[in-house]
Amino acid sequence: ATINPPSMACVEDYIDALNWCGEVGGLKGLIARSQSNLQVLDDFVTKNEWAGFLAKDPATRSSTSVCLTLDTTPEKIKKIVSLLEEEGAAYDIGGYRDAPPSLRIWCGATVDKEDVEALCPWIEWAYNEVN
Repeated sequence: ATINPPSMACVEDYIDALNWCGEVGGLKGLIARSQSNLQVLDDFVTKNEWAGFLAKDPATRSSTSVCLTLDTTPEKIKKIVSLLEEEGAAYDIGGYRDAPPSLRIWCGATVDKEDVEALCPWIEWAYNEVN
């Protein structure tokens, strides 16, 4: 019997992922990375009165798939999403189709805090461009 090479490649990818998880501190480290990313957006929302969290109650706020509302029209939010993509600053950042108009930002453990920090000025720029 032969071993399926693509299946073995998937096993190796999984092993690499588990090793990386261990390198960043296991489950506690993964959670800390995600919460650190959420804190960047929390600071951004605090600084910008036109931005807010879709989940108003911090107890129900996800630290991985973070949704921000913006004090502007749905059409302008779509334009913000387009501008961010055109500039290469963010892709697939628009809120879910059935959700209120918003930005959806992945802040899971696989995202570096510096990348979330780099995104914030782009969101501010795009908001100011359309308003």
